[in-house]
Amino acid sequence: MNSARYSKQSNDWWKSAVFYQIYPRSFYDSNNDGIGDLKGVVEKLDHLNDGNGGGLGIDAIWLSPFFPSPQADFGYDVSDYCDVDPIFGSLKDFDSLVSESHKRRIRVVIDLVLNHTSDQHPWFAESRQNQTNVKADWYVWVDPGPDGKPPNNWLAVFGGAAWTYEPQRQQYYLHNFLPEQPDLNWYNPEVREALAEVIRFWMNRGVDGFRLDTANYYAFDRQLRDNPKRQEGSEILEDGQEANPLSAYITKYSKDRPENLEFIKFLRKIFDEKEHITSIGEIGSGEGLNSTLRLGADYVKRKDGLHLAYTFALLSEKMNADYFDQVTEITEEAIEDGWPCWSLSNHDCKRMMTRYKCFTEREGYQQMMLLLMLSLRGTPIIYYGEEVDMQQYEISKSELKDPQGIRLWPNIKGRDGCRLPFPWDSKAPNQGFNEGAEPWLPAENSLTLDQAIETENSTFNVLREMLKIRKASPALRNGNYRRVFNNGECLVFERKTEEQTVLIAANFSTETQIIEFTSGIKIDLTPKSLKGKCTLNNLQLSLPACGYFLGEKDGNLK
Repeated sequence: MNSARYSKQSNDWWKSAVFYQIYPRSFYDSNNDGIGDLKGVVEKLDHLNDGNGGGLGIDAIWLSPFFPSPQADFGYDVSDYCDVDPIFGSLKDFDSLVSESHKRRIRVVIDLVLNHTSDQHPWFAESRQNQTNVKADWYVWVDPGPDGKPPNNWLAVFGGAAWTYEPQRQQYYLHNFLPEQPDLNWYNPEVREALAEVIRFWMNRGVDGFRLDTANYYAFDRQLRDNPKRQEGSEILEDGQEANPLSAYITKYSKDRPENLEFIKFLRKIFDEKEHITSIGEIGSGEGLNSTLRLGADYVKRKDGLHLAYTFALLSEKMNADYFDQVTEITEEAIEDGWPCWSLSNHDCKRMMTRYKCFTEREGYQQMMLLLMLSLRGTPIIYYGEEVDMQQYEISKSELKDPQGIRLWPNIKGRDGCRLPFPWDSKAPNQGFNEGAEPWLPAENSLTLDQAIETENSTFNVLREMLKIRKASPALRNGNYRRVFNNGECLVFERKTEEQTVLIAANFSTETQIIEFTSGIKIDLTPKSLKGKCTLNNLQLSLPACGYFLGEKDGNLK
């Protein structure tokens, strides 16, 4: 690690950083086998940040899993925590990635799947043999009920019961996801210590932090009580999940347990062994907006909790000024001294361009949303491809790779559509993802990076400009948040430090809106390349449809 590039004063670097999520198998294929790899990430680092002011200006990358795996769930079924799957490269390649990233002032965060392993992991191979081996209690094993059936009504996220019978042990094991992903028993201190050693292994290789998959699943109700039925008409946060049988239940006993925070406390002690390490928890919830946001806040508002945690609140289809305002206000109230974390897309949900219907009369909506995310108090995460307006691909049944889609088709079509190869070059085979071998998913997007670079008001150019503005603005990086007003169409808020106050306005409607100021704006900081151009005339701001405005204030707003 080029530690000299980072000072001790940067232990909270993650607060002002902009993250970029890379799905390695879809980023760049360096060896032309159809699957992206770690060397491919290294080759394309300059796109994110070349260390000299070029590229997007990204501060940190989050790498989705690259560990050895049977790939039943594309790497989220880990068979060896301390190595690299040959399809992605080697440990040497990973070390090179860390070194080359640090040369460019890019921090490296890796995805750790600590709730479950692959059923091919040596730990599980030993555990499943009998009830007396040394790892017999490393997973969640339960005797059958009197009728031979599973012990309760818990369902798996990917369909079917969350229990699978193992004839060798004559017991059921718990798996909140696929049967090939057995849940670890976090109540066993030996398991926790083994996972602590995994964390230390990667910290010693120079990583700067960890994204924790399904971080609210580690604990379960040890009485194994049935999950209660969901009341008809009750709110479900995640769009499209109504078709999943799991959504018929409130999962209060199979996850989201209060004792889970004790396991997080244990992890935080391990992270704190290195001064600069950060942690980001995925807190997925099927409950309503208010309870979901407060659950996420619980994980970060304490000093022994996670550094960051994100929910799926902004990944909803129901996006307007009122909804966005509600998300930010609840978060700010609930999180107390914690630091928020925001994302608009990831590898598990429909692409923002398609989800928010950012076309025709809503042209430029994706730019407005990205700029809003970068303007909030908290740490933003950009999903790969958002800079080139990647759209959701309409997957056919014959093209399906995702186990969720395979199991729940056609009610749920899975996540393949948001994981397509990155479109680098309009003139190259497979849009530059590789040299022509068939990619693991179709290489299809209406815009490629080379085209975006050459287009003045492209999202790529808008983002690049905005990230420079953000780095130069103390208020955007670290300022407090205050909502100024929301009229149902326009949302206005400010970010403030002792040295600077900036005001942000966004028009969620499809009509031009007029905002009257009571005093002037000292400097218009709005990205010049923004598609939705606003007009500032003395005390009056004309904000076009899907328009965004950023200005340094010298007074108050009406």
